[in-house]
Amino acid sequence: MSHPLLPAVIELVGLAGQAILPFWRADVAVVEKADASPVTAADLAAHRILADGLAALDAGIPVLSEEAADIPLAERAAWERWWLVDPLDGTKEFISGSDEFTVNVALIERGRVVFGVVGVPVTGRCYLGGAGLGAWRIDAGVREPIAVRVAPAQAFTLVASKRHSSPAQERLLAGLGERFGELQLANIGSSLKFCLLAEGAADCYPRLAPTSQWDTAAAQGVLEGAGGEVLDLAGEPLGYAARESFLNPSFLALPAAAAWRGELLELARALD
Repeated sequence: MSHPLLPAVIELVGLAGQAILPFWRADVAVVEKADASPVTAADLAAHRILADGLAALDAGIPVLSEEAADIPLAERAAWERWWLVDPLDGTKEFISGSDEFTVNVALIERGRVVFGVVGVPVTGRCYLGGAGLGAWRIDAGVREPIAVRVAPAQAFTLVASKRHSSPAQERLLAGLGERFGELQLANIGSSLKFCLLAEGAADCYPRLAPTSQWDTAAAQGVLEGAGGEVLDLAGEPLGYAARESFLNPSFLALPAAAAWRGELLELARALD
């Protein structure tokens, strides 16, 4: 199953990635935003391509982008469908010269992800998917389905942020080590953490440290299409209903059929 808007969004994500690359590993100026996060000309170039392209695709679907998020809550609360966009997820990775940054676009309807597209500009790889649609990876023009692994391989593999953690998250990792034995830890930037789970290369992504809605929505769509889920600590799917803050609560990303799902939730609740 597919979605009629997906092909055009895949193309736009690719174009945004191409707009970013001339700035990568160049002497690009960095400006600090009000929340102390960095923004570059690459973020803004990708934002313009996505904002203009998505508006041209369907003018009736508003765009909420990290680089244009100053939209009153009253206006956002009236939206039924909208695009949730991070033109350059992993700006700190990008600035440092790492290739672990992505372009994220999600279609949201009534606070839930319909589908997400995650592009990796340096490699040209693209991940896409949504609940009920399936999930795929496009690499060198070849599209193949991806799926989570329900049972760990030889070692239980966690994905974690290179730059963002918290004392609670560190305690959770210690608790998981006691439960599963030696852990394999994959430190990676941006929404690629979700994509590793979606393609069966890791088992869990716990996040007990801050993220914003545009950091997670697109890759959540990919993971849900691949048989995974993203839960808050009440065990409910991570949602995107309009609210004053764009910050997400703590969450756990994992295979939906994982036998250890309940144990993980219990452990995380005790630590958060």
